[in-house]
Amino acid sequence: MPSLKDLRLRINSVKSTRKITSAMKMVAASKLRRAQSAAEQARPYAARMERMLGALAASMAGQSGVPALLAGTGRDQVHLIIAVTGDRGLCGGFNSSIVRSVRQLTQNLQARGKTVKIMPVGRKGRDQLKRDYASLLMTGWEDIGKRGVSFVEADQITSQVISLFEQGAFDVCTVVYNRFQSVISQIVTRQALIPLPAPEATVDAGGALYEFEPSEEAILAELLPRNLAIQMFRALLESSASEQGARMSAMDNATRNAGDMLNKLTIKYNRSRQAQITKELIEIISGAEAL
Repeated sequence: MPSLKDLRLRINSVKSTRKITSAMKMVAASKLRRAQSAAEQARPYAARMERMLGALAASMAGQSGVPALLAGTGRDQVHLIIAVTGDRGLCGGFNSSIVRSVRQLTQNLQARGKTVKIMPVGRKGRDQLKRDYASLLMTGWEDIGKRGVSFVEADQITSQVISLFEQGAFDVCTVVYNRFQSVISQIVTRQALIPLPAPEATVDAGGALYEFEPSEEAILAELLPRNLAIQMFRALLESSASEQGARMSAMDNATRNAGDMLNKLTIKYNRSRQAQITKELIEIISGAEAL
């Protein structure tokens, strides 16, 4: 049985831990409000961009000169997977869910005889994937969104991806990230980036026809890289909001568990202290009666 001193040390340790987890919960809640707002504001713009590209892609169906970012290389052999995780832990299964999805996707592609390359965005994803797929890892990115996710960071990642694509380093690119749904729910999402999936263009009720100026090829050449950066930016924003939500939920659970443990240790300490006092009283009484 632990001594009273050991119980006091454990109680003080649990109290300190509860203060830390409670503070981290409040910090995550503060960051979550900003991250959630940014993610929700980015969704309509990204969706509108997809519809615009859908109309342009539909107008070029069957024509020559389609940009490679839209048409692809014509092959499906080398796959690049961008794993978007966090740089810090203490956020429940946020990072592990992405790593699990990337592992599953990698195994499925390798089973079909495909070559897989992984670009980690976030230190935690890189460290976990290095255990099994060190030979597949490429130079990744860290400290993204340390002071808030910016479009510049997304554009830098996109520029590297486009440069690798133009060099023929891969044929298909997919980004895996957590899409924010609520504080306790994040959805692991796999989104194809290259070749960009062309959404079906909506048909107006009046059957209107549009003329593009400049040409569709020139517009796509300008919009496709921008859309790629926008989709990456949205993935980073969604991942940032999901991370803060997961951390807030994890720290809330940790604070509650610390409180439960503190109550149990306090009861155990009081019982041990009462038993020791009772034992001392019995010894005193027994000694007095012996005299």
